[in-house]
Amino acid sequence: MADTPLNAGFKVAAAQYPFDELSSFAEWEDKMRRWVRDGAATGADLLLFPEYAALELAATFGTSVASDLKYSLHKVAEGAGARTEIQVALAAEFGVHLVTGSGPVQTNDGRYVNAAQLITPQGLIGEQQKLMMTPFERDWGISPGDQLKVFKTPLATFAIVICYDVEFPLIARAAATQGADCLLVPSCTDRISGYNRVKTGALARALENSIAAVQSATVGDALWSPAIDHNAGAAGIYVPAEHTISETGIIAKGNLNEPGWVVADIDLDQLKRLRDSGEMRNFEDWSLQPGAKDPVQVEIIDLSAT
Repeated sequence: MADTPLNAGFKVAAAQYPFDELSSFAEWEDKMRRWVRDGAATGADLLLFPEYAALELAATFGTSVASDLKYSLHKVAEGAGARTEIQVALAAEFGVHLVTGSGPVQTNDGRYVNAAQLITPQGLIGEQQKLMMTPFERDWGISPGDQLKVFKTPLATFAIVICYDVEFPLIARAAATQGADCLLVPSCTDRISGYNRVKTGALARALENSIAAVQSATVGDALWSPAIDHNAGAAGIYVPAEHTISETGIIAKGNLNEPGWVVADIDLDQLKRLRDSGEMRNFEDWSLQPGAKDPVQVEIIDLSAT
């Protein structure tokens, strides 16, 4: 775990974010300002927006763009710089760290990636690209990023694991071994089953690594877009299930499909103590599990004879 910041903890707010059929960039800017204002009003030090929240901007280009998967990808990616500029200003105005709703960014070689930015109140920006593509993203034309980032801030050390990424333990493990105190998990799922997969992944990654995990979610329908047409989910803030912190591993969870902010304090001192004196030692014992160093030796026993 990273060196503990002076405050030894922070307050996080995770969005349950609904899509609107906006008519202009200015209308999106107004909405974003309201959401950041309301999130900051909770006292949160960090605001987390969900995966593909930036695709809401496709509606501002009209039906011909919003209804076309490829064209909406291109047009929203074109505006990546403009939307980040607005969010940098909002982070500074309201004095919060801000994880932007992820969206398409075009790389220098012409590929499209799904990226989220972590913005500090001082205007510093770090970007994480999604690493694991869903079948839909592969068909759509989204490419995987090629590097995991770990972001050191005055609040804590963070890694952003976008939606499907959190279902794969080696990604989170790499972040934890490089000092991550907390995983930030922007998600966008169209079914309850998808939401539960991401939630289960976030809970498991928190348990395995003795860290926190924060999930945000898109909610409600956006039938004007074939990319984000249906959304089901809830935000949640997770830690290892230990009697000193949480009996369930869930320290806050929103109501399903209800727009708003889900807020909780994350105590970094408590998480640090888990590694030293918790009921279990999941982080330290990782290397002891079969397969951590060498392939698991498997013996097949045939009991099928009749």
